[in-house]
Amino acid sequence: MPTTLTGKPTMRLREEDVTDAPEGTGSVEPTVNTKDFIDTFLQRYPALVLESLLQDKTTKRHIIWADGEYEQYGAGYGMYDEITIDRITGEHSALIMPRTEKDAQSQAARTRAHAEVFTPSWLCCRMNDDIDEQWFGRPNAFTIMDGHTWAATPTPVEFGELNWRDYVDCLRLEITCGEAPFICSRYDTVTGQPLPVDSRIGFLDRKLRVVSENTTDYIMWRKYAYRALESTYGFEYQGDNLLVARINVLETFAEHMQARWGKEPDLSEIRHTANIIAWNLWQMDGFTDTSPSDASVKEIEPMDLFDTLDEPVVEKAKPCMIYDWRKRRPQTYTSLKGNKGV
Repeated sequence: MPTTLTGKPTMRLREEDVTDAPEGTGSVEPTVNTKDFIDTFLQRYPALVLESLLQDKTTKRHIIWADGEYEQYGAGYGMYDEITIDRITGEHSALIMPRTEKDAQSQAARTRAHAEVFTPSWLCCRMNDDIDEQWFGRPNAFTIMDGHTWAATPTPVEFGELNWRDYVDCLRLEITCGEAPFICSRYDTVTGQPLPVDSRIGFLDRKLRVVSENTTDYIMWRKYAYRALESTYGFEYQGDNLLVARINVLETFAEHMQARWGKEPDLSEIRHTANIIAWNLWQMDGFTDTSPSDASVKEIEPMDLFDTLDEPVVEKAKPCMIYDWRKRRPQTYTSLKGNKGV
């Protein structure tokens, strides 16, 4: 488990913000249950929130398994079957869980089948630091690293002549995101141990830290917290990983709100958050930029004496759709790929 260099640092607010901050803000120890992942989520939120996180905005159906690992459970668990609430609750509530909770044999099998590996949290931190060094023009804007350990900088992030709002709006994308460790770091990706909010290193965590340090009232905080989510993207092929990633991002939003304001999001806020996440973290085959279930080739029937040879009929796959929150319209992922802001 990564450890901080200076014990447990606390989030420092700018001096002018201190009088507006409610009591109880600062370092918050998160309650992250990686064992009963879905059951814990449904204890916190209504089923309609989970239903939103299962949406595929491109196919207008649910996300799919995109993996043969679950076929042993029968109908509804095949490669191209949809993941629905009834298929991941009740007797099957333990199917969806972070990788750290899976046994070594299952982890090894997924690595062989899909080249699935998870980046250690310290390396996610270092790579996000490199990106931020390019943005700020200096190192150590958010963390100070020492080998495989890090500490959050103890004072608010300095922007100088830069604008903190531009940082919040800067588009960031995690490709083949798995459980989204570069986006948010609720738990250590090797041990599963929860990480305090003020020690987290995902690029969404950093955006939300900037929002918390630069806003003085709740309405303004929420506005820019939503914008931080709207500029955060990721795609993943396997449906179980994608659902874990979406839940992690939603809970990250809630935990940063709790850390700054000492409150949980209400139902309308959490539903709005879930809708942003369903658009911005999507299921895609990275080779084709389409949903895993869309790119299929029809079988050719055996030819007889009087048949002519035709090319196989290929069903056109729909390009994956994402959402441009500034222009308020959907667009294809392919169009986003040309954006230098990513």
